[in-house]
Amino acid sequence: MKTSIIPIFIPHIGCLHRCVFCNQWRITGHHGIPSAEDVTSLIQDYTKHVQEKRHWEVAFYGGSFTAIPEEMQERLLKPAHQALLNGTIHGIRCSTRPDCITSPILDRLRFYGMSIVELGVQSMDDTVLQFSKRGHTAEQVLEATQLLKKCGFTVGHQLMPGLPGEDWHSLRETTLKICELKPDIARIYPVAVIENTELAAMYRQGAYIPLSIHEGVCRAAYMKQAFIEHGISCIRTGLQATKDLDDDTQVLAGAYAPAMGEMVDTKRYQMQLFKLLDKLSGESVVISYHRSDTSRVIGYHNVTRKRAACKYKQHIRWCEKKNIQPGNVIVQTILRTYRLDMNANQVYEV
Repeated sequence: MKTSIIPIFIPHIGCLHRCVFCNQWRITGHHGIPSAEDVTSLIQDYTKHVQEKRHWEVAFYGGSFTAIPEEMQERLLKPAHQALLNGTIHGIRCSTRPDCITSPILDRLRFYGMSIVELGVQSMDDTVLQFSKRGHTAEQVLEATQLLKKCGFTVGHQLMPGLPGEDWHSLRETTLKICELKPDIARIYPVAVIENTELAAMYRQGAYIPLSIHEGVCRAAYMKQAFIEHGISCIRTGLQATKDLDDDTQVLAGAYAPAMGEMVDTKRYQMQLFKLLDKLSGESVVISYHRSDTSRVIGYHNVTRKRAACKYKQHIRWCEKKNIQPGNVIVQTILRTYRLDMNANQVYEV
């Protein structure tokens, strides 16, 4: 059954700090504080004309939900809880800070039917967190994750490769620590420099060098591949495109692209495929895959097929086949057949 999100945006509400990268009004395209009536109305608007069965979830995004006043939390949660009880929706989730998770807070969330909590982790490097003015530590991420799991919540981690002070060593360490904590889900948002943020001022002053789109794709692909291999579902890569984010006067630099998710999957598949093709020099090759994997295998805008044609001298044929399991790619030469399990990053001779 398809899962559909009913987003309730609370930009900057409850935030204890102003992070150097953050302008939630630009990122979400929303302003102001929603009322209980707004929540009820949004649930009705999203669900009333949909005929097929869906798994509906109300999601409180954009601020630090568990840090807003208790009375406001309850005011927003009550209409969502009522919709949950009457079967209009099937789940409630929120995003918040790692240092705003306690047992009493989680008791309140459970009382109102919430089951998924996403933490704005961003990095597991305390130096990067400090430079970004996050106001929490990596240790608090660990503690919050453990408490959420103990209380039976589905746990999400949101990461931001490319923050000030991060290098590849830092990124690898963050990735390793997240894999050890093993949240249920993850989102990866390579850093974009957004107007009216401290990061924008740092960029103009030359104090911050942003990632290029290519660098953002490479770092996000590394993280996503590692998460998938450790059983962590990566449910989003890159910021959701909005009118504001597509305005180059608002996104000044950095790794923002509307098709970031497709570009990251292209990179993941291409690296694994080329690693095998490098060993098959001179042999004609047939590359087969399930139709659902076509864009990942041949690449966003056909980039992998084009690069393969330039990189390798042998003839390469690309084929969709129904009998191949999604996530697997079959590479055949005259003498050998290989199966690439893209999610496990493994090659098997068959």
